[in-house]
Amino acid sequence: MLTLAALEDASHELRRYMVPTALYSWPLLNDALGCEVFIKHENHAPTGSFKARCALLYLLRQSQRHISSTSFVAATRGNFGLGMAWAAKVLHQRAAIVVPQGTSKETTGAIQSYGAFLIEHGKDFEEAHDFACQMAEDSKQVLSPGFDYDLVLGAATYALEIFRTIKDLDAVYVPVGLGTGICGLISVRDLFGLNTKIIGVVAEKADGCARSMEAGEYTLTSSANTFAEGISVRGPAREAFALIRSGAERIIRVSEDEIAEAIRLLYRTTHNASEGAAAAGLAGLSKERGNLQGKKASFILCGQNMNRIWMAKVLQGDTPIP
Repeated sequence: MLTLAALEDASHELRRYMVPTALYSWPLLNDALGCEVFIKHENHAPTGSFKARCALLYLLRQSQRHISSTSFVAATRGNFGLGMAWAAKVLHQRAAIVVPQGTSKETTGAIQSYGAFLIEHGKDFEEAHDFACQMAEDSKQVLSPGFDYDLVLGAATYALEIFRTIKDLDAVYVPVGLGTGICGLISVRDLFGLNTKIIGVVAEKADGCARSMEAGEYTLTSSANTFAEGISVRGPAREAFALIRSGAERIIRVSEDEIAEAIRLLYRTTHNASEGAAAAGLAGLSKERGNLQGKKASFILCGQNMNRIWMAKVLQGDTPIP
C-alpha cells in the first residue's frame, strides 16, 4: 500500500538524478481525437523510458537496506534492462541483463553502452526470466524482479506528477505489461481520492491481462507475439493482478495495425517518437475517442525505444511483424 509520504520521499530521491517529465497537450492531436489529451512524456526520461525511475529507485533502496551485493541480474524485453544498466552505472554498481534471443541490436547495444553484461537467452521474456533466476542463484547475485513494491513506487512518481498537475482528468490510458505502471497510477489516483478512470491497454496478441479480467482469475497466454515489445508478455505479474482487477476501469485490446497507426498519429501531430508499447495507450484512447468528446484524457508515452527498421516501416505505412 503506497502512502503519500513514501511517494514524496521517492520523488525527492529521484530528483537528485532526473527531473520530472513534461505533461503536454498538443493542439493537432486534440483536434484529431476530439478531446483534450495530455501526454505524460516518459519518453523524455533517462534511457527514453519510465523504467529508469523504477530501476533507479529499486537500486537506491537496495543500497539503503545494506544489501551486501552490488551486482544485480535482471530479465527484460528492453526498457527495464536499459533502466537497470543506466542506474547501475550512476550508482557505481554492476548489472547483468538477460534479454530474449532476437532482441534488436540497437537495444542490446544501448544496454551494453552503460557497461552492463548482456546475455541473450530464450524465445520470450518468460524464458529469459527463468534463466535470470537460475543465473542469480548460481552466481550469488541479486535477482532484480520485474515487479515489486519499489518498482511500483518508482512508476508512481510519474503518476504523482500527473495528478498533482491535473486533478480533473476523466481517463488515463496506460499500456500493461507486468503491471508496474498501471498499479502506480491506480495507487496514486486512490490516494488523491480522484474519479479518474484508469484504462489498461494490451496488444491483441499478448492479452493475458484482458483474459484474466474477463475470467476473474489469473490467466497467462501461451505466447506473446507483438511488435509492442514492452507489453510482449504472457500476462501481468501475479502480484499486480489483484490491484488491476480492483482499480482499473477495464482492460482493452488493440491490434498491431492500431498500434502502428497510433505511432504515425503521434509523430504527425507532435513529432515525438514512440515505441509500440507506448503507442498502445494512444491506440486505446483513439479506439474509445467517441466516449471522450469534450473531455480530458491522458495517456502514458512510456517509452520511445523502437528500432529504426521497424520505425521506418511504420512511418511508411506498414506494420512490423516480430
